Amino acid sequence: MRLLVTRVQPQADAWVRQLCAAKHEAQALPLIEVHALTDVSAVQAAGRRWSSYRAVMFVSHHAVNYFFKENQVLALDIKAQLAIKTRVWTTGPGTTKALLAQGLPASVLDAPDEQSGQFDSEALWQRVQSQVQRDDLVLIVRGFSQPLPGLEDAPAEAGVGRDWLAQRLTEAGVQVDFVVSYQRGAPVWGDEQRTQAQTAAVDGTVWLFSSAEAIGYLNELLPQQDWSQAVAVATHPRIAQAASSLGFGQVRQARPVVADVLASIESFK
Repeated sequence: MRLLVTRVQPQADAWVRQLCAAKHEAQALPLIEVHALTDVSAVQAAGRRWSSYRAVMFVSHHAVNYFFKENQVLALDIKAQLAIKTRVWTTGPGTTKALLAQGLPASVLDAPDEQSGQFDSEALWQRVQSQVQRDDLVLIVRGFSQPLPGLEDAPAEAGVGRDWLAQRLTEAGVQVDFVVSYQRGAPVWGDEQRTQAQTAAVDGTVWLFSSAEAIGYLNELLPQQDWSQAVAVATHPRIAQAASSLGFGQVRQARPVVADVLASIESFK
């Protein structure tokens, strides 16, 4: 089947290779681009405060990579177990792998079990809520969404999962700090990408969505597109709802691992 991977690069190309290995015709059409911050002082300050936090939660592998790019000495300290009291939280295997690649020991990491039904803040909270006590400090490392040109006054995506987790922590008497380690934005499309997307909306191509924010960018990039013939696989209920709300005619849901996505794709045959 024809598949369109909308993840950010370089993860999009990695997924394309795995899907092609499974005998599908896959292409990348990233719907989000990420960039470094021009001012990294807040990220560096958060790194200096690392040991004051009961836990640090990273929302994505990009949050990990950009944070430790500006705190390389901290990564070495954690590897040497000098900051072992601070737990490190993630919601998915991709972010966990990014942390391990930075040299963090697996013993400090907490994430939903890889066999769990979903990788999200709700599943993470079930695992870590017993770790925190009133007056603890928790840091959430996230990205900042740049609005599309002409939509600068529109509110940025709130980040449903991370806000849900922050609310649970606040209700438990925990102080929650946020720091932005990178910025996200819509891709800049040329005629080739626009034609690729318009064709995929009507020819039976299966769109693979891993972000509700990406679906919002797609809507702004092709505001007049009819999506009633389009089909998609989404990796979370909220993402599936966003695709349905945009007008996708068929939407399946799968965990964000290749085997589950492949099984969901097969259901379209």
